[in-house]
Amino acid sequence: MNIVQFVVSMLLFFVLFFGISFLLNMILRSSWIMSFVYPAIVLLIVDDFPWTRYFSAPTDSFPMVFEHIANLKFVDIFILLSGFAGTIVAGVVIRFLRKSGYQMF
Repeated sequence: MNIVQFVVSMLLFFVLFFGISFLLNMILRSSWIMSFVYPAIVLLIVDDFPWTRYFSAPTDSFPMVFEHIANLKFVDIFILLSGFAGTIVAGVVIRFLRKSGYQMF
């Protein structure tokens, strides 16, 4: 992966998760809902098996997905962290807008 792809990927993940969490925070009137859901989304991004396996064989699937997370490349970790930063920034922005008097839904 070259540097341009890396920067664009980080920007896309930041904007994508900022937008999703901003909308969810606005609709559900909770500032940090997506920040708590994001680790589950990372698990679904990293794994290579169906999500139903978490319920049918949890003793096999969780160690396997944690092994996949441990084997992530440095670049992939930064891309996923930029998505998490997007969820946090969206929570801060929602709190600031509500504090400033904007009523959203």
